[in-house]
Amino acid sequence: MKRKIILLSSLFLLAGSLSFGQDTTQFFEKSASFFETYVKDGKVAYNEIKSNPGLLNELLKMATSINVTTENPEEYQAFWINGYNLLVIKGIVANYPVKSPLDIDGFFDKDKHAIGGMDISLNDIENQLLRAKFPSEARFHFVLVCAGLGCPPIIDMAYLPSTLNGQLQRQTILSLNNPDFIQLNKNKIKVSQIFQWYKEDFTRENKTLIDFINGYRESKIPTNYRVGYYSYDWTLNDLK
Repeated sequence: MKRKIILLSSLFLLAGSLSFGQDTTQFFEKSASFFETYVKDGKVAYNEIKSNPGLLNELLKMATSINVTTENPEEYQAFWINGYNLLVIKGIVANYPVKSPLDIDGFFDKDKHAIGGMDISLNDIENQLLRAKFPSEARFHFVLVCAGLGCPPIIDMAYLPSTLNGQLQRQTILSLNNPDFIQLNKNKIKVSQIFQWYKEDFTRENKTLIDFINGYRESKIPTNYRVGYYSYDWTLNDLK
């Protein structure tokens, strides 16, 4: 009898671990379908999603029991980047209509979300699970989308482990060559407050902000240009 109890307990533990560590393939496939359906030109069809939330709810329910680790960094990063962007959309949809994510109290720092086997805020996904674990990867800032127009635009596809590096590179290049995002005027450069808030991410190894930006620019910026910051646009990235 004792042996039976031990065997049953082992089976239950095994079943629990299998359900928690489920394969991410379906999550990435359905995420790709979701973004392709509801994202266009860097904006999100929040009203449409609110009217038909089935796929978003299915995705986030699936994501609650997915377990990824840094042993597979591409899968880990792709999961949490998509997860962050999906949770931002979910939070906006739950409060829609709204003019800005900042109109929702605790949107980034207090609201907890069940994902990846934990309850976690958006800020903690960004700062603890991504930035802290991959401190040399500044390109995260060009793919994590906060629902504001000031953020680099959301794309109409999922981030996938097999294509992640190319996607990070492409989105960073697009942002840093965009004259609205990197504004030049005579001997001055004005950049998003993202570069002010996360300056340490862009200036590692004694690099300046201009050094970092020039690493992705087609037309290089003179290193003696003065750097300033323009105000962040928190207007909702709403596709109406």
